[in-house]
Amino acid sequence: MAVFGLVSAVAGFVKVRYLIDKAIIDNMVFRMHYRITSAILFLCCLIVSANNLIGDPINCLSELPSGHVINTYCWITYTFTLPQNIAKPVGTHVAHPGLGGDYGEKRYHSYYQWVPFMLFFQGVLFYMPHWMWKQWEEGKIRMISEGMRGAMIETKTDRQAKTERLVQYLVETLHLHNSYAAGYFFCEVLNFVNTVGNIFFVDTFLGGAFLTYGTDVLRFSGMNQEQRSDPMIEVFPRVTKCTFHKFGASGTIQKLDALCVLALNILNEKIYIFLWFWFIILAVFSGLAVLYSMAIVLMPSTRETILKKRFKFGTPSSVNVLIRKTQVDICLSRNFNRKENAFFFIFKRHPRRKTSSE
Repeated sequence: MAVFGLVSAVAGFVKVRYLIDKAIIDNMVFRMHYRITSAILFLCCLIVSANNLIGDPINCLSELPSGHVINTYCWITYTFTLPQNIAKPVGTHVAHPGLGGDYGEKRYHSYYQWVPFMLFFQGVLFYMPHWMWKQWEEGKIRMISEGMRGAMIETKTDRQAKTERLVQYLVETLHLHNSYAAGYFFCEVLNFVNTVGNIFFVDTFLGGAFLTYGTDVLRFSGMNQEQRSDPMIEVFPRVTKCTFHKFGASGTIQKLDALCVLALNILNEKIYIFLWFWFIILAVFSGLAVLYSMAIVLMPSTRETILKKRFKFGTPSSVNVLIRKTQVDICLSRNFNRKENAFFFIFKRHPRRKTSSE
């Protein structure tokens, strides 16, 4: 029930609904960032924050009479493991992977305090390009397509009248939407940069272990059972050490070792292995979307091919005239309904309409 309540809190953010009458101002890859990725990150933040799902996030075993003191201390400071003891046999050489005597290199762990804040901050980062694009777009597509989307169109006469007004608007504002197109392209590039930047951001947060985290886990699954070391335990150890100093009865300083069970890392390791694969997929799709947009901007032949083959636009001669008389901003219009492109709809019905520059 607790998990269901958390999912319900984020469900409204995804906004799964029919888009028949909605003006679409972006593409599917764009929506993968601010709807899916942001929702995933916010949901992970809520799950990690819900301690009742796994009990106490940290539980330490020590010689202190009060376990609450050492738990609080180790949580707000740090714990550590010994990398040289990760691969040693458990039960014969070490009690748990990465534990042993306090000698050699130590790997300190304090990231677990910040995981919920990091996930929330990343969710905001993935939503920001969409917010910026909405401010830049200012509802332009919604306003100029009002009454022409899906079920809102009642009769053929109304459709024709609204089409005439839209064509008049396009003729009067021809070549005036380059800044609109530039804003969209900028936000698409920002999505790609944001995805790649988040990969390196998380890698820094986890001490340089995230870039190869997914490949290490895949390699681990195919290794011999007796010769493999779980990379998830290396990055997200479940049992760590903590050192606590206190004064003894005579005023001397006593050093106490504690074994700390980090139950929260059971969730963290699963969350970050999923995010590794998701960020890679998202980066690939975002990169392809940027290349597609660059081809539209830099290559008029690409715009011509799109109009001819994707939207079955008119005759080859009419397409050539359209490409010659217009600029890249004309290719940014989204679908007014599920099957017709806005400019295909307009110019198919007005093939001989002249501009003021002709």
